[in-house]
Amino acid sequence: MKKMSFGMPTLIECDSLEDTLELCKELGLDFVELNMNLPQYQVDQLKEVKHLQKLTNRYQSYYTVHLDENLNVSDFNKEVAKAYQNTVLSAIQVAKILAIPILNMHMNHGVHFTLPDRKVQLFQQYEQEYLREMIQFRKMCETAIGTDDIKLCIENTEGFYPYEINAIDMLLESKVFGLTWDIGHSHTAKEVDEPLIRKRQSRLSHFHIHDALEEQNHMILGSGEINVRERLDLARKLECRCVIETKTVEALKKSVDWLREEKYL
Repeated sequence: MKKMSFGMPTLIECDSLEDTLELCKELGLDFVELNMNLPQYQVDQLKEVKHLQKLTNRYQSYYTVHLDENLNVSDFNKEVAKAYQNTVLSAIQVAKILAIPILNMHMNHGVHFTLPDRKVQLFQQYEQEYLREMIQFRKMCETAIGTDDIKLCIENTEGFYPYEINAIDMLLESKVFGLTWDIGHSHTAKEVDEPLIRKRQSRLSHFHIHDALEEQNHMILGSGEINVRERLDLARKLECRCVIETKTVEALKKSVDWLREEKYL
């Protein structure tokens, strides 16, 4: 069987990166996914590359990055879009120095207008402008990454809109983009994104794994309704990295125990 690479998210209970890396090593995991929604993992902190490298050397681990969930690189306000684009460029520069293989990103649905009979997504209404900006974003990332082995992986959340699917396919025309399958989000969204992911599964590079039960998410592996083994077997076949995306230290430890019992770790 192929060896899988497992990592952990940055948890609220871990006060510092060193605490996080210490827990990562204690659990026998390979990497930590730095979450740029948190104040301690903003661009200025990530640019302290010597400190970050020192810690990975000490704890024999590496990083992936979860970009800000508010990321909106195609906002109609050019200054807002530029700020988010620059955030991605800065993260890419850090990734090049620290050999970070994955930058995980969400698609931003954008603003919607609520009419008497329906909800109108502005990116859908003005899809031509939206897709033009996404093409420019793709070109920007290709230039910044160059020949380095870095991928921006697009994560599913509560269901992609049609204009987002079109944008994803445009982004996937480039080798620097890939997909993340969040199996918990997929389950609570009634697997609405699974056909898209399955059709493009050769582009999967990253998984967020956690169990789910009806609307409850980020549960301990093996405690919910998801066929976790089937998802993990696919991740192993494709040699993907997997973040064990629980939200507490206790849930993470129990999930690691489950993975060991099931012979994945």
